[in-house]
Amino acid sequence: MFVELGQYALILAFMFAIVQAIIPMIGAQKGWANWMAIAVPTAQIQLILILGSFAALTYAFVVSDFSVQLVANNSHSDKPMLYKVTGVWANHEGSMLLWNLILAIFGAAVATFGNNLPPELRARVLSVQAMIGVAFLAFLIFTSNPFLRLDVPPINGSGLNPLLQDPGLAFHPPFLYLGYVGLSMAFSFAIAALIEGKVDAAWARWVRPWTLAAWVFLTIGIALGSWWAYYELGWGGYWFWDPVENSSFMPWLAATALLHSAIVVEKRDTLKAWTVLLAIIGFSFSLIGTFLVRSGVLTSVHAFATDPARGAFVLVILAVFTGGALTLYTFRAGTLKTHSVFATFSRESGLVLNNLLLSVAAAVVLIGTLWPLVIEFTTGEKISVGAPFFDMAFTPFMVILAMALPIGAILPWKRAKLGKSMKPLWGVMALSVALGASVWVFQTGGRMLAPIGLTLAAWIILGAVADFASRSRFGKIPFKDSLRRLRNLPRSDWGKVLAHSGLGMVIFGISAVTAWETEDIRTTQFGERYEMSGYYFTLNKVENLEGPNYDIVRAEILVEDGRKSWLMYPEKRNFLVQRMPTTEAAIDISLTRDVYIALGDPQEGGGYAVRIYIKPFVDWIWIGALVMALGGFTSLFDRRYRVAAPSRKRVIPSATPAE
Repeated sequence: MFVELGQYALILAFMFAIVQAIIPMIGAQKGWANWMAIAVPTAQIQLILILGSFAALTYAFVVSDFSVQLVANNSHSDKPMLYKVTGVWANHEGSMLLWNLILAIFGAAVATFGNNLPPELRARVLSVQAMIGVAFLAFLIFTSNPFLRLDVPPINGSGLNPLLQDPGLAFHPPFLYLGYVGLSMAFSFAIAALIEGKVDAAWARWVRPWTLAAWVFLTIGIALGSWWAYYELGWGGYWFWDPVENSSFMPWLAATALLHSAIVVEKRDTLKAWTVLLAIIGFSFSLIGTFLVRSGVLTSVHAFATDPARGAFVLVILAVFTGGALTLYTFRAGTLKTHSVFATFSRESGLVLNNLLLSVAAAVVLIGTLWPLVIEFTTGEKISVGAPFFDMAFTPFMVILAMALPIGAILPWKRAKLGKSMKPLWGVMALSVALGASVWVFQTGGRMLAPIGLTLAAWIILGAVADFASRSRFGKIPFKDSLRRLRNLPRSDWGKVLAHSGLGMVIFGISAVTAWETEDIRTTQFGERYEMSGYYFTLNKVENLEGPNYDIVRAEILVEDGRKSWLMYPEKRNFLVQRMPTTEAAIDISLTRDVYIALGDPQEGGGYAVRIYIKPFVDWIWIGALVMALGGFTSLFDRRYRVAAPSRKRVIPSATPAE
């Protein structure tokens, strides 16, 4: 019964979405207040209905209702409860229901908390958001129904892909979807602005918190996915430039550019057309990622193996929304012209450079991701574009961005004297170069990656600190007064420092582990003791154990570093239902290094294959990502986003009821 109620709720939500897409838009065009007001309750009712549908599907998974085809294909009665619940979205149909739920959450949030928006703008935004909802609800109902019943239910289900039975990947998709779908809000604001023909500082202030929230969720989602790949897949890497990984990275780059571009619109009333275009591109990247994951054109551990017909449906959605938005942009961008000017050296110029580098970097990732598909479609030839291409083509733009970041952040608006603005940064520059040179001396030559990475990381982090010291007039006024000035700075400024510092940490972590990582792969006999990078390893034993729904082969390895010793337990698991093995690496984590051990197969001559990595500072990558997300979260609490944005000049009684 609950399953049928979930199906009916989904159909009703589809009908309410159609009403929300049409009536408020007409009302906004005609100035009919009562028609525009319909957007608010329909958005809220749509959320309630989809939430009820999602609850019904969750209930079916929790009670192991194998009469539901989706539950039978993706669950098992012996599966731990955590993975029964997360199994709801660990498949194509359930994940699309989650997608629609998050879409409805964002729409209902604007409806509920958007009272400071002009009625016409809010009506148009919610109408565009509902159009997206109509498309994806239709996709779900007509091609990917999660509530299909089986005539003859099995006694037990097929279980969930073992690679997905992990806490990291259990929470990775929801955060990614919150980021993916959250960018739809920026898209809706952009389309509403194009229809209205007006983008101003108030619009930028309204759109920034929604974009910032999506960016925070996307940052966390990408970090969780990277961490999961690191410890679960057993290969020791954190990023493979997999096409599905790239599909989440491209929207992140576009959202980062959009956040910085919107600042220019808000502060200087310029770059309006470019900011609107970035909002369109950001959500278009999300749609491209959805197509790649669900079209069947990719083979990836992250991808859903689905019917290509579903991919064609998503491709139509992508073409309609992206093509329609770009067409509207072509006709309306001329109304967004600005007459503001700024000097070559100014905060505006720094943000333009930031946008240019991020946009080109996103284009590089897009080309590298789609090029193999284009070649295969046109010639039938299969090619691969791997890490060497991305490392060579992508990295230079990030290096330039890192070099320019502290300078651009400290420049004043409109025009600046570079020499005067650089005064707080000369000492930072000297210290950063000195740190890089020290690393070069410490490693006695070798690869330049670590010294350059540390120099850039220190430059970014210390540059952010120097900016704060300059703004608080540290050392020029009493210390107490400097602290007071710091406390009075907007939360967005604190968020900027955290986000930039987090980026510096990520750069340092990537550079250090890439330059200094050591690896050893060998067949290890029981009792054999060997040395690697100052650590000693001894394989004590291998034993067979039983897990909740899998068998375990677990090794016990003694690790010594000359001062202390400890035991590590790498595993191989064989999931009984799917008959699929997985590797569970043992990782000893610290701020300065990870000791990473993965157990291989037994060897003919005795012993086991063992893979060991020593990974210096690798955890700074994920710590930095979380600091970046914390910076974005801190900015969300800026007072300017909690109170009403400056109102546009408009005549209040312009909206009238429809006759």
